Amino acid sequence: MISSNDIRRSFLDHFAKAGHMVVPSAPLVPQNDPTLMFVNAGMVPFKNVFTGLETRPYTQAASSQKCVRAGGKHNDLDNVGYTARHHTFFEMLGNFSFGDYFKEQAITLAWDLLTREWGLDKNRLCVTVYHTDDEAAALWKKIAGLSDDKIIRIATNDNFWSMGDTGPCGPCSEIFYDHGDHIPGGPPGSPDEDGDRFVEIWNLVFMQYEQVDRETRLNLPRPSIDTGMGLERIAAVLQGVHDNYDTDTFKTLIAASEDKVGKALTAEARASHRVIADHLRSSGFLVADGVLPANEGRGYVLRRIMRRAMRHAHLLGAKDPLMHQLVPALMATMGQAFPELGRAQALIEETLKLEETRFRQTLERGLGLLEDATAKLTTGGTLPGDVAFKLYDTFGFPYDLTEDALRARGIAVDRAGFDAAMAEQRRLARAAWSGSGEAKDAAVWFDIVEAEGVSEFTGYSSLTGEAKVVALVKDGKQIDSANAGDKIVVVTNQTPFYAESGGQAGDGGSISWRDGLSSRVADTRKALGKLHLHDVTLTVGPLAVGDVVKLDVDAPQRGAHRRAHSATHLLHAALRRRLGTHVSQKGSYVGEDYLRFDFSHQKAMTPAELAQVEADVNAQILGNRPVSTKLMTPDAAIEAGAMALFGEKYGEEVRVLSMGADDGGDTYSVELCGGTHAEALGDIGLLKITSESAVASGVRRIEGKTGIAAREWLNEREALLLEAAAAIKARPEEVPARLATLIDERKRLERELADAKKALALAGPAGAKAGPEMVNGIAFQGQVLDGLEAKALRGLVDEAKQALGSGIVAIVAVNDGRASVAVGVTDDLVGTRSAVDLVRVAAAALGGQGGGGRPDMAQAGGPDADKAADAIAAVKAALAG
Repeated sequence: MISSNDIRRSFLDHFAKAGHMVVPSAPLVPQNDPTLMFVNAGMVPFKNVFTGLETRPYTQAASSQKCVRAGGKHNDLDNVGYTARHHTFFEMLGNFSFGDYFKEQAITLAWDLLTREWGLDKNRLCVTVYHTDDEAAALWKKIAGLSDDKIIRIATNDNFWSMGDTGPCGPCSEIFYDHGDHIPGGPPGSPDEDGDRFVEIWNLVFMQYEQVDRETRLNLPRPSIDTGMGLERIAAVLQGVHDNYDTDTFKTLIAASEDKVGKALTAEARASHRVIADHLRSSGFLVADGVLPANEGRGYVLRRIMRRAMRHAHLLGAKDPLMHQLVPALMATMGQAFPELGRAQALIEETLKLEETRFRQTLERGLGLLEDATAKLTTGGTLPGDVAFKLYDTFGFPYDLTEDALRARGIAVDRAGFDAAMAEQRRLARAAWSGSGEAKDAAVWFDIVEAEGVSEFTGYSSLTGEAKVVALVKDGKQIDSANAGDKIVVVTNQTPFYAESGGQAGDGGSISWRDGLSSRVADTRKALGKLHLHDVTLTVGPLAVGDVVKLDVDAPQRGAHRRAHSATHLLHAALRRRLGTHVSQKGSYVGEDYLRFDFSHQKAMTPAELAQVEADVNAQILGNRPVSTKLMTPDAAIEAGAMALFGEKYGEEVRVLSMGADDGGDTYSVELCGGTHAEALGDIGLLKITSESAVASGVRRIEGKTGIAAREWLNEREALLLEAAAAIKARPEEVPARLATLIDERKRLERELADAKKALALAGPAGAKAGPEMVNGIAFQGQVLDGLEAKALRGLVDEAKQALGSGIVAIVAVNDGRASVAVGVTDDLVGTRSAVDLVRVAAAALGGQGGGGRPDMAQAGGPDADKAADAIAAVKAALAG
């Protein structure tokens, strides 16, 4: 049996032999379309090539693209596990022609692969064409020898593809496989087309028009080809099964699930095992591409996928977290084709385990609430939307999880009611995904790249150089020249200025041109990964396109950037050594001797861990080894042990930075990085970690200073220490012990002062103390004390109770215009008298209300200190009544 890995390999080999460039899968997080949450089709990475905004060094390509459909318009989540061909994660095999070959070669390549390479019976194949596409119909008859009844004309948009309301578009030709008459269903276009007998396995898109507006459609000067074939579907065909979940990849994952849970693939458990297998793939690949569970955006979709699988693990009877135990099976089936899985294995396992552990803590309570809420509902009933919202809001149940839990019982969920309760959360979720903003002005940068090419960075070896101005942009539009006062973006054919990327801040400096004219470059940014954009407000002018300029980088600023950036690499390596290999960079910022480093870790670092990491980095700095830079292919760099950022898009060549050495002599840090760095580690000077904090679930942040800023930070704190030492008349090294002594002394004095105030209050003027006297047969002692703090009342009341033996005590303390009152009742009277009731009477007399405590002791207060005697009288009156 041909395996899924063999199918993928043979597909790519087939098109490589035909002259196609085999392009690796892009990350699941789109690099070129902020309107998409995830890459959901094989053509997405080539979108700008098809629209003409981008060119590649090849005109034919083939790929096996990772795709996820689990949110938005293309959402297969609800159906996964219950149908034969729905998945959240899938691979799209595709071949592409960018203005090279067209219909005839596309059909020939497809037919040869299916029937000659893979040996499919042509009698089981039929195709659809758009009803007006006579050319495609004739080519299928000519190339494949298909009869007219096997070439089905479809008049609907199912066979006409478009990128949007405007832009490239064209007819499609879909290839269907007949699984046999033992399965219900008819061919496409027939009344029974919705059956499962005929399954679409490949879609060939003939991109031959441009939709200018609703009424205008023009022929493209260079028609293109975009095809897509789901690996899972063709694997089912080639492996002789009808169901995608019966293919080798899924069978391996399901077998691992059966083994770990101890429950076989029975009819009852079938959907759950399938959900787990599918969601394991999407979860693993999303984490590998840099997505972590969260409560909004992509992270929220990932969390929904994970928790849906985890609920099905619960339904299967898994007693312990299951998903992380299945990751090795995922590696075994897909790790070779997608090495990013192996690089992220530790993080995938830890993320799954933590998420499932947390979810299990609330799952049973949530399911209990759901069971109670639906106890009186029968098949055909509907769960109220507010209950579904409570499950989400209180127990972390996504709507589809509630819906899925009730599916087997035939109970629906009131979606309208849920949506009403979720209105604010939905607003926030929508706001979380609004695009990067770059797309609004991206067209102008594409225009410049197409006309002038990329801007070359020369700043690794020099901080100054000459360049030609190839474009000036003001307010998002290209201009020919600019004058003094204009705020513009200057694009040159080459530049020593580093553009902000990879967390490193952009360079500042100066730009000068003819006749000694010059202005400051405030910042440098990057567009499309290809253009360096110099932000300039002209102080003199004019500056025109075509001018030759001299560019000078601010050398001290660049040096500070280099120190901080190099320190982040050492910090990353130190964290992985001390905390574990699950640590990976989740973001960074490098400024002038300042660094911010975000990393994956599930708990706060201890002071000892921070101190050790800081010491490790400074030991490397002290070693002062030179920083080594190599240019390598990404694959070779990773094979050599270089750290790559998950989800990061790398070119054909990458810079590999090697720094330091560990105790065993191995290189301390090896990472792929295009930033600028110190020539030797000693140039960093010093790293001082200034803080560690949480950023998001599973993501921590370290902030620190290097070089001059670190020294200044330490000098400031040393000055504060010296100032504190002088204030307490001690040497700096004596400050901790001296402070401890002073704190103890202060506590002693506070106790003595409290005792003195208490004694003074007790020795107050005559008449302040009355009693004990008999009130309604009960001994009562009431007293008003001036200058006594409220916290001393309880102790005094306890003493008075002991002196009475049996009775009730009420003491009012007057201090700073306020009054506090405490009432105590001896144990023998608690059954008939309550201190809480009596203290509330006193509080009312003081202008307060309430009060609390126990039946034997209660306390309250009020603003009317001059009513202190009235409060005592009120207690006596309550006793007398």
